[in-house]
Amino acid sequence: MPTLFVVHLKSTVLYMTPYTSSGVYSLMNSTQLLTTRGEIISAGNFHGEYPAKATDYLAIAIHEIANMSERRIERLVNPALSELPAFLVKDGGFNSGFMIAHCTAASLVSENKVLCHPASVDSLTTSAGTEDHVSMGGFAARKALMVVENVERVIAIELLAACQAIEFLRPLKTTTPLEEVIRVVRSVVSPYDKDRFMAPDIDAATEILKDNKVWMAVRHHIEHYHTVQDVETRVFSPSMSFVGPGPRPIKRGASGVNNGTPTTTTTTNPSPKRQRTSSRGNLLNP
Repeated sequence: MPTLFVVHLKSTVLYMTPYTSSGVYSLMNSTQLLTTRGEIISAGNFHGEYPAKATDYLAIAIHEIANMSERRIERLVNPALSELPAFLVKDGGFNSGFMIAHCTAASLVSENKVLCHPASVDSLTTSAGTEDHVSMGGFAARKALMVVENVERVIAIELLAACQAIEFLRPLKTTTPLEEVIRVVRSVVSPYDKDRFMAPDIDAATEILKDNKVWMAVRHHIEHYHTVQDVETRVFSPSMSFVGPGPRPIKRGASGVNNGTPTTTTTTNPSPKRQRTSSRGNLLNP
């Protein structure tokens, strides 16, 4: 998932939080929450414009998660792109594999596109003209929840497809964090050797996402990258990286020195170890 989108989604949540909280606890809605007294009363204020527009905005942002997830599923099940068996199953033609699962994901994404139409742009006069403009905030909130539930299922389908794709690359292993994710998934869903009813598997994968089991498996790895790391210079390429004991002294007049000032410093190793890669260019550990 592109980093910029993750930042945008987080910014969206932070943006809408004060609007939803102020809408719940302010006096502009009919329902009043008195937290200190533990009471909910019906008041005479009938306009929830702020939370309505905020939840509409949230639904649009969250929908993009599934939008990109479905495209990744397409790249997994399409043999022209993945160089794996069609629809991630053996005996193609006899077995349909993830073909219908991908159709399910595409259907949920298209459903979200309809649900993401803002409810707050609509209005209808009610109560014999007393309420001449309504916010449609209740429907906006329910739509946002429906979008979230659809996104969870699309991500679950992608998770199952990705784990199935790895099965065709064994005995090679991927990164440690991803192997831990596969372990969590395989604790509830076994690999697909032939077609079977996939609804229970999608439900099981959705539940481990909702229960944060996948997040807990990789949390310590992700938090490691949020800590401040020592700065070092590496030479990167699609297939290898060089790591040395430290920068070598740079002599005056040597390459990379401009007027006595080094312009770059590269850490190298006389005998670099080349990491294994698959024929598809994916970095895989033995």
